[in-house]
Amino acid sequence: MEEIRIPNQATYSPVSLTDVIVAAPLVSRLLLGATLPGRVLQLAALGAYAGSALQDWTRRQGVRKIDFLREFGADVRNFEPMPEEARRQEVRVLVERVNDGYVPGRMRRNELARLVDWHLTEYIARITGQRVRTSTEVRSFMLMQVLFPFAVGACDVLSGDIALFRDTGVFEPHVIAHEFCHRKGYLKELEAQALAYLALTSSGDPLLVQSALCERLHRDLRVLSGGDPERFRVLVERSGLRAELARQFLAFRPEPGPLMGPVATVMRSAYDARMRLTGQNGISDYDLGFTSFLYTFERSTRARQAPPVAGTVWARS
Repeated sequence: MEEIRIPNQATYSPVSLTDVIVAAPLVSRLLLGATLPGRVLQLAALGAYAGSALQDWTRRQGVRKIDFLREFGADVRNFEPMPEEARRQEVRVLVERVNDGYVPGRMRRNELARLVDWHLTEYIARITGQRVRTSTEVRSFMLMQVLFPFAVGACDVLSGDIALFRDTGVFEPHVIAHEFCHRKGYLKELEAQALAYLALTSSGDPLLVQSALCERLHRDLRVLSGGDPERFRVLVERSGLRAELARQFLAFRPEPGPLMGPVATVMRSAYDARMRLTGQNGISDYDLGFTSFLYTFERSTRARQAPPVAGTVWARS
């Protein structure tokens, strides 16, 4: 099988190069009373960043991307909106499945990242005939965390740098897989959501399957809540989820406090607009689009791929 290796050299830097580029002059002024050392460091980081990004871009030109509409019968612009009653039925099915298959174990993040990347790489390769090898490095901090307080992780698509801003519990394998999809060149959020889910549910690993199913359930509940945190809490508490999972669902995306709330509102709107400008449907692609994509795929008669058995909720008609 053909293999493409994207170096992602920037991801091996001790700190994010983008953070150095942004913060070096300010830190230099605060600590040394002069900006020149910071400017020198900033230029060095900028050179390393540009070199790494160019090398990665060059290698990505040889990547064969998945044609989502052909392979799955759906894509960002073509999916059947899931009816509300179907969504409520899906919630009932998923609650029963994650309760019955509950896996309490955890893995260290670096080990989990390598496992997730292996399954994601192999899943994509089975469709494209090409293994896309990338870094498995994951940071715990980037300055983007300050700008996007509503996010749980981020990926710099130029450098491949990825950060998870906090412990995401049962959702962590899916969050990592989502960001690794970006690293492999799938920049649209719905595509990253879908590929992460399909790779994890086809893995056969109970911990990874659990994470993907919980992500799908979480997104269904967010759609049904209409974005209302209190309504979401009520839906989780009344869903019948076992207590260990319910606590993680409620802790996964806490609402920003009084200081970060206005920042989150402004940046969420800006991010939604940026997604629309890049041919996506906006922030709704994370949940409404993602779950409707899977609903369409699993009921499709035109898709070339078969839904993973472990992840299928709807039998094809």
